[in-house]
Amino acid sequence: MKDITLKEIATKLGISITTVSKALKNYPDVSAKTKQAVIDLAQNLHYTPNSFAVNLRTKESKTIGLIIPEVVHHFFSNVINAIIDEAEKNGYLVIILQSNESLALEKKQVELLIKKRVDGIIISLSNESNNDDHLKEIITRNIPFVMFDKINKLISCSKVIIDDQKAAFNAIQHLIDNNCKKIVHIRGPLNPQNSIDRYIGYKKALEKNNIPFDTKLVYTCETVTFQEGVDFAKQIIKDHPDVDGIFAVTDLVAVGVLSYFNDNNIKVPGQVAVIGFSNWFMSQVLTPKLSTIDQPSHEMGIESFNLLLEEMNCHKEGIPFKPRTIELETNIIIRESSIKNNPIN
Repeated sequence: MKDITLKEIATKLGISITTVSKALKNYPDVSAKTKQAVIDLAQNLHYTPNSFAVNLRTKESKTIGLIIPEVVHHFFSNVINAIIDEAEKNGYLVIILQSNESLALEKKQVELLIKKRVDGIIISLSNESNNDDHLKEIITRNIPFVMFDKINKLISCSKVIIDDQKAAFNAIQHLIDNNCKKIVHIRGPLNPQNSIDRYIGYKKALEKNNIPFDTKLVYTCETVTFQEGVDFAKQIIKDHPDVDGIFAVTDLVAVGVLSYFNDNNIKVPGQVAVIGFSNWFMSQVLTPKLSTIDQPSHEMGIESFNLLLEEMNCHKEGIPFKPRTIELETNIIIRESSIKNNPIN
């Protein structure tokens, strides 16, 4: 079925296209009788407005683009839900794209969103993201732009973040306060800023407590998966049988560590205390329950959209917008996996 146009409705009713357009928009200078006739015919013919033409006229698409590294992740799924909810409240649709932690795909997706003329873009960078040309293109084209979680500090746009250094520092301090002296860090890939900052927080906590930093106690994930947690746990026990604490870059990796330890009768936290990062829902149903850093994912989604909306509104009104950074608080969630005097030992 071909699309019905305003011209066809106007021809059938013997009125002008302008009158049809005004009737559909409820203009006061069109009689009630004519309005009803236009509305009835439009419904019978299944007329829908041409969104492309509307976009050209209003200079708005009422859509935003959201690029995330992965959808099947507790943290990002919470962010997505929050952004969709806030967007719907404000009359926007969300185009969700997954970069699969690939820089090449991330670049293609940014290009696609620009071509789609979205009103704004929200992005959490992929682990491979070490080139910012595509991000600069968003800025150059004056498209409202927000980064969250995994960001590029060199790009001048609004950001929603946590203090990853402080959160990691607190995680390590907690392990030290629970008598851990040889603490391994399973860190994230080398590029993401949050991975770098958690690594720095780990080092700073050791330094503050006069514990020598040892590069041999740092293991680097490539893909940040459950299986890497399993594999690293096996290697850590082989390399350092006297390890007594492990800080994993995410809960998913930490769950892999716990799985290996449980299967091999390595007592947690009796022999090795373990703490993760993000407060994934699975962290509460494990045995032992996983200590972690609570990352406010829902709030991060809300703040990301609201920052974007603020910039989009300024953009519409021709008002200058100064990018802002919102830093959200994190909390350490202490559970069974890191308390040395826990009876589950």
